Amino acid sequence: MPPSERRAAIIEATLPLLFAHGASVTTRQIADAAGIAEGTIFRVFPDKDSVIIAAAESAFDPAPSSAAVAAIDRTLSLEAQLEATVEIIQQRVATVFHLMSILATIHDANRSLPAMPKKPPADYGEVEALFERHAGQLCRTPKSAAALLRGLTLAGTHPMFIDGEPMSPSEIVSLLLDGIRSPESTRSETPC
Repeated sequence: MPPSERRAAIIEATLPLLFAHGASVTTRQIADAAGIAEGTIFRVFPDKDSVIIAAAESAFDPAPSSAAVAAIDRTLSLEAQLEATVEIIQQRVATVFHLMSILATIHDANRSLPAMPKKPPADYGEVEALFERHAGQLCRTPKSAAALLRGLTLAGTHPMFIDGEPMSPSEIVSLLLDGIRSPESTRSETPC
């Protein structure tokens, strides 16, 4: 197997082990999961922490989330499409923050850790595309609506921002589309 394929196989086998065992995962567990001899790991990576960092970096790639959003059935209602999008973003948020907490446990002054992903939780363009077909129903541009959806999803999902359980996808979508004002209340002005 070429070194690049071996590296990819080791990374793929490591990621689920990180979620199960954190930084205490062993190279023996990684080797068993990858179907290779333990020594093979060290022909590709200098040490176990390098394997963990490479696996985390691969999970930070936004392309799979973007592809998942692009694959959402566009014949579904806007609400159903947005709920599916929120589920994808929530999974990404959970994955990234879990991995960041694992990486924090192996941090030392001599090792460079990957930076928190700079790109949005799901590709901005794919989320924006969900709103484009429904632009006539919105008082925001599709781009602005996509940014609001992503922001509400992060705020309703991350434990630092919520009190209690994360918001469900339907709660987040309802908040985005309907707001928090009671339908019985009177409005002196429209939000748009």
